[in-house]
Amino acid sequence: MTQHHSSSSSNKLLAARRVTLLGYAATLGVTMLFSAPAYTPYAWAAGAQPIEALASPMQTPAVGFADLVERVKPAVIAVQVRFNGPARTTNPTDEEAFGRRFGGFRPFGFGGVPNTGSQTAAEGSGFFISADGYAVTNNHVINNAKSVEAITDDGRVLNAKVVGVDPKTDLALIKVDGNEFPFVKFADHNPRIGDWVVAVGNPFGFGGTVTVGVVSATGRDIGAGPYDDYIQIDASINRGSSGGPTFDVNGNVIGVNSAIYSPSGGSVGIGFDVPAATAQMVVTQLKDRGYVTRGWMGVQVQGVTKDIADGLGMKKAEGAITDEPQAGSPAAKAGLKAGDVITAVDGRDIKNGRDLARTIAAMAPGTKANLDIWRDATTRAVSVTLGQLPDERQANNADYGQAQTNSAPPRLGLSLAPAGEVDGAGNRGVAITAVDPNGPAAGHGMQTGDVILDVGGKPVSTPDDVRRELGALYSAGRSTVVMRVKSGDSTRFVAVPFGKA
Repeated sequence: MTQHHSSSSSNKLLAARRVTLLGYAATLGVTMLFSAPAYTPYAWAAGAQPIEALASPMQTPAVGFADLVERVKPAVIAVQVRFNGPARTTNPTDEEAFGRRFGGFRPFGFGGVPNTGSQTAAEGSGFFISADGYAVTNNHVINNAKSVEAITDDGRVLNAKVVGVDPKTDLALIKVDGNEFPFVKFADHNPRIGDWVVAVGNPFGFGGTVTVGVVSATGRDIGAGPYDDYIQIDASINRGSSGGPTFDVNGNVIGVNSAIYSPSGGSVGIGFDVPAATAQMVVTQLKDRGYVTRGWMGVQVQGVTKDIADGLGMKKAEGAITDEPQAGSPAAKAGLKAGDVITAVDGRDIKNGRDLARTIAAMAPGTKANLDIWRDATTRAVSVTLGQLPDERQANNADYGQAQTNSAPPRLGLSLAPAGEVDGAGNRGVAITAVDPNGPAAGHGMQTGDVILDVGGKPVSTPDDVRRELGALYSAGRSTVVMRVKSGDSTRFVAVPFGKA
């Protein structure tokens, strides 16, 4: 369930560029979950204390960042990983698959450092979050590794084991033996745009590298998945910085370095961090059970455009409009219907499909979510007891929220027939048997073989049903009609503004 967080113009611009995973090798299909934690943070080591925050927050860069760096840098590690066989690098097949899935974004491999024999090595970054050796890094840094080593700031090389990974947020938790490691803590607040930040990591194998910048933006969607909510920073980070921390001026971790935009492969001042709230929720679950669970409703959604809002009689183009719930899913059991618009969860306004996806996924399975929905031009309250997101459902989440809204005047230029009379169209709805190439529908995505299921929320089964519902809505003063259209095995909502024929 997703919808892009940033503006459509920003998304189109980003989609034409290349986003680079900062480690030596890229993981495809990374998705993100960004919301306030739904789980109680784990007490990492009884009696242990994190590195003390600065007594007086810096108010101006003229003070410098040396005191801050001196405190936090010992908690940052280089992560060295060994594989059997050649180093993992991006190849044309990987990039083509990535491009098909994420609309032009492609990964970029660090390439690895050749070793003797058949093994190869590569490096990323990480940081300790407890005195007893738990450390955070990126999933794509340690994914499928034969062995993992943590190299501390004072030069010790320690064997590490992988506690758990979460490909959906590209985060991983590793553990080294010991109980006296310097560690840092996650920030308990969201950074503001313009806040100073300090990034520490292991770019290109140069361990202990420190760079400074500001928070450039928040809520960035780079097309990696349904939970994208990156913090964008301009502190210089490069390949090998993956998994390293970005600090605020008090020494708290505000994000985990994960990706950059780069035409050349090097830093151009646009980096992306997994927010601290997400990282804390994920690593807490990885520590407790070795995997992450997420809330699930069992319904696909897309954002509400202005045309859809007009067609449904809504004052604002906000919320997430639902498709037909999966049979037996929590959404189906709660009585949600195709065309319902979820406008709030537990009193919190929902802006779009992606906002809903993050909100629901951040809630624990079994939680009762109180929804405000818009149905039949009125607001209603519905309670849904969330299930657990199945693995296969998570894998498909990157496809949610790809809103396919179209517009066309009342004269659609379509030939229609009951679906039951058209081979392969099924028994529900009204099939499109021909599209006038000069008609308005031809340029708006409606094709021969598509099936119109609902018009204005009312099921249709004959061409007369379609005409009747269109006429009723027009007579009622609606400026737009919303139709639910089936194409192959998927369905979408199409908003059609009324106009002169």
